[in-house]
Amino acid sequence: MVAHIIDGRELAAELKRHLGAQVQRLSEQGTRPGLATVIAGDDYPSVAYERRVRRLAEELGCHYVCAALSSDVSEADVIAEVGKLDADPRVHGILVLRPLPADVAEAAVYRALDPLKDIEAVHPVNAGLLALGRPRYVPSTPASVFHMLDRYLSSTSDDPAAVYARSNLVVVGRSSNVGKPAMLLAQARNATVVSCDVHSSRAGLLVGHTRAADILVVAAGVPELIGAEHVKEGAVVIDVGINPVSQEGTGKVRLVGDVDFNAVAEKAAAISPVPGGVGPITDVWLLRNTVWAARLAASVQAAQPSWEGLSVPGDLGAAGLVAAPASSSA
Repeated sequence: MVAHIIDGRELAAELKRHLGAQVQRLSEQGTRPGLATVIAGDDYPSVAYERRVRRLAEELGCHYVCAALSSDVSEADVIAEVGKLDADPRVHGILVLRPLPADVAEAAVYRALDPLKDIEAVHPVNAGLLALGRPRYVPSTPASVFHMLDRYLSSTSDDPAAVYARSNLVVVGRSSNVGKPAMLLAQARNATVVSCDVHSSRAGLLVGHTRAADILVVAAGVPELIGAEHVKEGAVVIDVGINPVSQEGTGKVRLVGDVDFNAVAEKAAAISPVPGGVGPITDVWLLRNTVWAARLAASVQAAQPSWEGLSVPGDLGAAGLVAAPASSSA
C-alpha cells in the first residue's frame, strides 16, 4: 500500500480564499481584524511560525503586532505585555508562542489573557468551554488536524460520521494546546479515543496502542518517533510534529515530523507530510480565529454590557466544533 498524501497547502489555500473575503467584508463594515503575537527568546520553530503568521496577516490585510521579548524576561513583564495587548482595541486575537522562559509560568500568562482575545483557548474559561463542547474558539492546530481529516474522509466513498464512530483514534502527545484538544474533537465525533504520551512509551505500551489505531494523530514533538512498526495497514496518519534537525556535515536545518514519513507511507491509507501538511492549515486557522474574535468584539460593543449569550460560529461543522469547508458563507 502506498498512502494518499493529504495536501495541507491545497486545503490552506482554499480556507485562505474564503478568509480573505471575510476580512474584506469586516473592513468594509469598519472593523479591521487585528492579531498580536508574544514571543520570548529565539526558539527556532517559534521564530519561524511568527514570521509565517506575520506574512499571512499582512497579506490578508489584518492589523498585526509582535511583542518580541528577551529570553530572560520576567514573568511580570510578560504579563504586563499581555495586559497592554488586552487593552489595545486594534488587537482582537492574542497568541502567546511557546516555549516561554523556564521562570515564566505558562498558566499565569494564560490567565492574564482577555478570554475574548484568547484565540488559542488557553485561558481556563475558554479551555473549559471547549471541554464542555461549547467552544468560543477551537485551538488552531487541533482544529486543522480535524479539518484535514474531515475533508479527507469526505473525499472517500464512506460517510465520515460513520468512519469516526467505528474507529479507534489514537492521539500521541498530551499537550494542552494540541493533544488534549485533539482528544476532545475526536470524542465529539464519536470515535473511540486513546491518549498516549511519554509514560505510555516508557511502559512499553505505545506500539500496542498505535498499531490498533484506525486514525493516528501524532503530536509528540519527537523527530520520527513513529515508524512502520507502530502503524497498522490502512491507517490514516496525521503528523503534527515540526522538528528542526541539523544535517550531518552541512549543519543545514531541515524540518521533519514525528512520523517516519517514507516508512509509514508504505503501510498507511493516507498520511499528512511535514512540511506541507497540518502546518499551512494552522497558519490560516489562527487568522480565522482572529476574524471570529473581531466579529465577537463588534457584537460585544453593540450589546454592552452583557456578552455571555454570544453563540459560537454558525459555520461550525461536526459536533459544532470545527469549521465546515471553505464554501461556507460565515
